[in-house]
Parts: sequence; C-alpha cells; structure tokens
Amino acid sequence: QVQLVESGGGLVQPGGSLRLSCAASGFTFSSYTMRWYRQAPGKERELVAHITSDGRYTNYAESVKGRFTISRDNAKNTVYLQMNSLKPEDTAVYYCKSRVISVDYWGKGTLVTVSS
Repeated sequence: QVQLVESGGGLVQPGGSLRLSCAASGFTFSSYTMRWYRQAPGKERELVAHITSDGRYTNYAESVKGRFTISRDNAKNTVYLQMNSLKPEDTAVYYCKSRVISVDYWGKGTLVTVSS
C-alpha cells in the first residue's frame, strides 16, 4: 500500500534552516508529482510547494518563494523540502502528499516550530 513518511522537523530559531524528507513506498514514485503542504495551528492546510515527477518543474507558495526549495531523489523514493531563513509564521505541521490514480495519499506530518 502507499505510504508516505515525513521526517526532519523540530525546533529551530528564526533565521535557521531545516531539511524535511518524505520517504515514499507502495507506488512508482518516479511517475508522480509530489507536494508539500503545511497546517499551522488554527489555520487551514495550505500548499507549500510541488515538484513534477522528473524534478524539472517546481512551484512555490508566495510566502516561501526564495526561502524554500523542493527537490526529489527518484532513486531513493524521497522528496525533500529545504527550508532556509525560517520565520515564526512557518511554524506548522508539514505534510507530503501524492495523488496516485486519482486518490490522495498523505503522510502523518512532521512538526516544525520556529521560535527563539
């Protein structure tokens, strides 16, 4: 079955960096676009970034452009989110998602807290 497992979250000071990973299994990872979402306390889940199956095209929410970078390693079935210049407003649970044969699959998320 499809599984997505996020890791790499934690507590970081403003201006710091984190790299999130999402390990995928149960489907042909290299054939599917992957997405990172986040959900801050009391807010709706929002799309942060996505990357096409071959990694050639990426897109970002305006709030993270220039600070976050999405990438993938199809040999490792893993998608990454490099987050730099973190701000307190980036505090959220971060999720990866893939739509496989019209079904959305989500990981359980990893918590990122940006605080001094």
